Amino acid sequence: MSSRYKVYDNQIPHFVTSTVVGWVDALSRDQYKDIICKSLLFCKDEKGLLLHAYVIMPNHVHFIISATPGNVIGNIMRDFKKFTSKRITAAIENNPHESRKKWMLNMFAYAGKNNNSNEEYQFWQQEYHPIALDTPEKTRQRLNYLHENPVRAGIVWLPEHYKYSSAIDYHCDKPGLLPIDRLYL
Repeated sequence: MSSRYKVYDNQIPHFVTSTVVGWVDALSRDQYKDIICKSLLFCKDEKGLLLHAYVIMPNHVHFIISATPGNVIGNIMRDFKKFTSKRITAAIENNPHESRKKWMLNMFAYAGKNNNSNEEYQFWQQEYHPIALDTPEKTRQRLNYLHENPVRAGIVWLPEHYKYSSAIDYHCDKPGLLPIDRLYL
């Protein structure tokens, strides 16, 4: 892994991205996004995650995160991805209304078969590409990029209208779906 994508200081906010294998729109249903939300809450409560900003898109997530002293971003992301991978895959398998179930599970099985780290399915791509936000300019740029994602995708007109994002916290100073550890720039 390149040094560009390593965490050297876990207390500095980092912009991270996790993408569903094959860019499959597996997170298009609220019930799957809710699994991610519950996992983020668990990581905040139990694993030392500081969640500064987030957006959950249909095929990827962006977070700005750091860790409390003694905790490691890489370990938090590993556990988050492992847990959500199993839970979302199971939710897809057990959802009688999931019209793309067979296709998605085949995609995850194919990716899993080609990766020795997986038992059966691979839901997330391997990396999470942490980028240290060590200047106010970098932080503002990534925060705007993250919150503008649903607008660029044509899901909403304004960032603060997207339910699965921290944009409302930053744009309207109202609490969003998940509690965040707000960055003040």
